Amino acid sequence: GTPNVIILSNEDATADEFDSESLNVEKVVAGKTTGKVRIRPLAPGRYPFMGEYHAKTAQGVVIAQ
Repeated sequence: GTPNVIILSNEDATADEFDSESLNVEKVVAGKTTGKVRIRPLAPGRYPFMGEYHAKTAQGVVIAQ
């Protein structure tokens, strides 16, 4: 029920896009940099996300309790 910040660390040389339909967030992070995504207060549940440019391997989930 509180807002949060997700810190994204892109260790590849190429850019990738953090993408989550359930969180309603898209954020491009340049290669070898970090980025921040601020997310709204979430209801309890699971909110999947992926790296748009590497969708088969860059996947995860935010779990709100």
